[in-house]
Amino acid sequence: MAGEVSPGERRIGMVFQSYALYPHMTSRTNVLSYFLFRKKTPALDALRQAKYQRTSELMGVELDSLMDRRPTTLSGGEKQRVALGRCITRDPAVFLLDEPFSNLDQALRERYRVNLKILLKQFSISTVYVTHDHVEALILAEGSAELKSYLSAGQVVVLAFVVPFYGRLVNAYPRMKLINVVTVFFILCPLVFYLLAQFGVPLGMIYFVWIGIFSLMIVSQFWAFANDVYSKEEGERLLVIVGLGASLGAVAGARVADRLIEPFGVLQLMLLGAGVLGLELLLTNYIDRTERGRRPPVVHVKKVSAAPAQNAFAMVFRTRYLLLMALMILIINWINATGEYILGSIVKEHAAAIVAAGTAPGLSEEQIIGDFYAKYFSLANVAGLLLQLFVVSRVIKHRGVPVALMILPALSFGVYNILIFVPLLNAALAAKVIENSTDYSLNNTVRNMLFLPCTYEQKFAAKQAIDSFFVRMGDVLSAALVFAGTTFVALPSRGFAAVNAALALVALVLAWRVGRYYKTLTAPSAAPSAAA
Repeated sequence: MAGEVSPGERRIGMVFQSYALYPHMTSRTNVLSYFLFRKKTPALDALRQAKYQRTSELMGVELDSLMDRRPTTLSGGEKQRVALGRCITRDPAVFLLDEPFSNLDQALRERYRVNLKILLKQFSISTVYVTHDHVEALILAEGSAELKSYLSAGQVVVLAFVVPFYGRLVNAYPRMKLINVVTVFFILCPLVFYLLAQFGVPLGMIYFVWIGIFSLMIVSQFWAFANDVYSKEEGERLLVIVGLGASLGAVAGARVADRLIEPFGVLQLMLLGAGVLGLELLLTNYIDRTERGRRPPVVHVKKVSAAPAQNAFAMVFRTRYLLLMALMILIINWINATGEYILGSIVKEHAAAIVAAGTAPGLSEEQIIGDFYAKYFSLANVAGLLLQLFVVSRVIKHRGVPVALMILPALSFGVYNILIFVPLLNAALAAKVIENSTDYSLNNTVRNMLFLPCTYEQKFAAKQAIDSFFVRMGDVLSAALVFAGTTFVALPSRGFAAVNAALALVALVLAWRVGRYYKTLTAPSAAPSAAA
């Protein structure tokens, strides 16, 4: 059938991953390039003007303001708009989109997913969209434009109800019954999603909220189990190995998903994920039985006192040790999220500058950004793995948990002070690699050890509140800071770095206080007393 219709008459609108714009032409000429290769007639000129007018009306001032500029002066997001405009102008019968957002940073990807959904809804045209991001695939498969940027805040609202309910389960069930009930619930969810998808039920937004909550709660529950199985001395030694397994699992999981999403599809990966989670549950039960049979029940060190059967949030706010811990983790996550914005801003400015100067021959701005982030993630992952393998256990053994807890805030305070005065690309890269690799390895391991001296209820219920709600609140506060800083005061990258340096100082003080509490609570000769 395709051989019977010439390529020019097939009415296929294509948006490439690299956009494939003509670099020597203006954006206007690129948008109207469909008409360049046809014989000029008055009728064709009228049609071209009508198509251009319609495209401008659909895409608005965001496209119109770019028309007299060439692609070499445009950012990745701006090139994406021009490429979409060219696709629309040829009046296609089908859209083909080959990972059009993969070269954009995270904030731009989220924004243009919304814009694309609005456009596709207006056209009601069949669209083939290629992506390796399973969450993106589900979101873009739906008809709603209320997408990812709003759903992160929605997760915080949902967690405000889910965490107290989880606390009730903690008060009602012993350790393994609690873990079995909650994990079986999370195993059933992908199966339900799969069945609903067979009946055409839209799942994108539901799945995004669910996966955000699941990824926090199930990990927090696992670390709570590890804290409850081992004593303080065993935990400080063995949780380092658990942290190494978590790091390797994150890398392996991402690679497996990337390899399998194309041959199997998104929905089948849900079933695979449910199966892997079932295997994890079997291993957890096996470890529990082994530890119970190997030795008598663990005699815990002094506990942080709190009234029984409290709401999880009340437990955090009424117990000073837990509250300080929650505030510390919130601020650290706030710093990290804002740091990602700082890095993204500096990278985009650098890419735009070297493209405009002509010092990156053959490379587009989005290619420069993509290459940078590939290098950045590789360095952070390798550094984090090396720290977990060779440094974390030695720091905890020789310096102790209180000192280890202060290392990340101290490093953050130093690197963001450097960025205040040297907001250059290499400085930002080094700063974020140091911060993220330390966070993924040392800080992640140590902050989970902080629950070793806690009660069963605090390890499971209060830990869920801290690891889910307070972590997500850090993301929300960072988003609010970026919005205010870019909307009302036009804060430059060095200004955001100054805010992060101040927050790091606060986090350092909180880490010092939490470390002192931990040392007191784990002292074998100390008499039990309330940490209120």
